[in-house]
Amino acid sequence: MSPGSGSHVRVGALVPLSRPGWVGAGRQLLAGLEMAVRDVNLGGGALGRPLSLIVRDTAADPDTAAAAVSSLADLGVVAVVGEYHSVVARAAAARASALEVPFLCSSAVLDSLTDTPTDWVARIAPAQSHGWRIYADYLLGAGHRRVAVVTQPSVYWAAGTRILRDHLAARGATLVELDAAEPAAVCDEVVAHGVTALLLLVGLPEPAVGIVQAVRRDLRLADVLIGAPAGQPELAEWASLLGDDGAGIPFLRYLPEQLGPLGARVETALREQLDEAPSFVAFEGYDTVTVLADVLRTHGLDRTHIAQAWPRVDVEGTRGRIRFSRTPGIGLWQWAWPPVQVADRDPATPDRYRTLHTG
Repeated sequence: MSPGSGSHVRVGALVPLSRPGWVGAGRQLLAGLEMAVRDVNLGGGALGRPLSLIVRDTAADPDTAAAAVSSLADLGVVAVVGEYHSVVARAAAARASALEVPFLCSSAVLDSLTDTPTDWVARIAPAQSHGWRIYADYLLGAGHRRVAVVTQPSVYWAAGTRILRDHLAARGATLVELDAAEPAAVCDEVVAHGVTALLLLVGLPEPAVGIVQAVRRDLRLADVLIGAPAGQPELAEWASLLGDDGAGIPFLRYLPEQLGPLGARVETALREQLDEAPSFVAFEGYDTVTVLADVLRTHGLDRTHIAQAWPRVDVEGTRGRIRFSRTPGIGLWQWAWPPVQVADRDPATPDRYRTLHTG
């Protein structure tokens, strides 16, 4: 089927909706994508035709994502959007480039999302190196000079560890890497290394929940900061699993200090749809479709024309003006940069967020 054929304009969407994917993030991402499609269609669609979102669950599996891109291409989608997990988005980006299908990535941050430069891929989320350096600056500003990360094997976690280590070392601080073994063993290692901050570069719910609970109950670690730069504490699942133990744990979120009129309207609508506070992931989903719809209206439904339009994007999103450019070391079209915050859940009111640092 040729792209854009039929009464609807078909758009493929990759979302983690089942384990071992981060289902809470997938739910937020899909809500943002779907709401933007509804808004676009209420505004007349693209070239007078409504958008139709064809959703595929990646379950955080790279092979599943790559196969989904192939299937969606055969169905005649004009582009593929979405995905949260970096290693999954990386597989999707490779397949989309090979098939010459535009891929607008919503939430995956890995710098090396593509092995080689490509015109077929663009990204809404900031690069990991940008956000995680801001997080390291927050740690330094808070006086942490000896930091530990507890981590699991993963391209994403390894990249995050390297970014933090290099940025801290350049400023006279050190990073210690711990294995995600038994939570009690992690606590002993934190004491042995004399660190003042422990960062969780691990999956949710486990081992993240077990480690947080162990640290909170270890009197030796009463003054140790727990951090989660990947953003786990923002989602409702974190609060439901950890309660008060999940507060006071700084994380990265990609929101401005204050939303503009569009962002405020979308936030209200998303809160009603989700029956919980929307995370930055939901806004990323909304902005993704907003950008793609503008490209379709101005450059048509041909896949090649869509890919050629990335450098000409200039669209008002929920979190600011979105324009794509080439960023050194990143082989795709990148919004440089979305707003970046370091925030946490307020220990006095865990359902309220505090902004601790802005990039």
